[in-house]
Amino acid sequence: MYQIVGSFKSYLSVLGYSGGTQRSLPACIRDFLAYGQYSSVQAIGPADISMFYEWLHERPLKRGAGTLSEMMIGHYVYALKVFFNWQLESGCILINPLSGLKFTRPVIGYRVPLTLAEVQTLFDAAATLREHAMLHLFYSCGLRRSEAVRLRLSDVHFRGQLLYVRSGKGARRRVIPLPVRVAFSLEQYVLQERGRYWHSGPSFMLNNAGRAMCGDSYAKLLKSLLRKADMRMEISPHYLRHSIATHLLQGGMSMEYVRDFLGHKCLESTQIYARPGAHQIRQL
Repeated sequence: MYQIVGSFKSYLSVLGYSGGTQRSLPACIRDFLAYGQYSSVQAIGPADISMFYEWLHERPLKRGAGTLSEMMIGHYVYALKVFFNWQLESGCILINPLSGLKFTRPVIGYRVPLTLAEVQTLFDAAATLREHAMLHLFYSCGLRRSEAVRLRLSDVHFRGQLLYVRSGKGARRRVIPLPVRVAFSLEQYVLQERGRYWHSGPSFMLNNAGRAMCGDSYAKLLKSLLRKADMRMEISPHYLRHSIATHLLQGGMSMEYVRDFLGHKCLESTQIYARPGAHQIRQL
């Protein structure tokens, strides 16, 4: 039975899921199989999944005291949905055991976006072309961290003012139009700063050593920029993506356009950014 976990990981890889997802979802399925000791996938029914779901609420943490958070339990449910959808599509099972089951949606705390003034403060503090490029990728283009890591030189067309996300979340692709100033800023980074490392591979963004920027590199670069801007807050690159989504919606952009801009599969994911009114956004 555990061989199927490896096959599931390969399936996620083919679909273009991020490396983190390729590790976390199979780990959830491995826990599920270990809990039930099932003889085959075909032997798993709705009652088995319900029992596992109830057990997750009681299962102690592997490290430290306490039990799993609602978000983590929701992650297990998501893993089960992806896994059994794959089994159904592959013809390994005839009926999805999750059909008809309802789970409590985890309560997600709302992340307060940056204000327009705070975003401008970050851009004003950016002293290098790479810092400007980083802000544009996450704010102006609304990229996920994994999408920025995978971005290649060939994915950005300066004259055409287009940025191609070849493999977004769930292997979804999209094209992001670039305003003139954004296309110019990204091109200047490539020509002037990145140009010193032309033989360092296809990655769009490089670190000081000329190697491809990883997720942690982006986080450290943003943290350094926050210090220079004297902004005493702990934010990740995703905050910039969150902020542009909120600003577009507050500016009157349609929910459907923002959904396509962000690469969301459904409007429900985009609606998270539309919760606060303009008067609720934190001001300086």
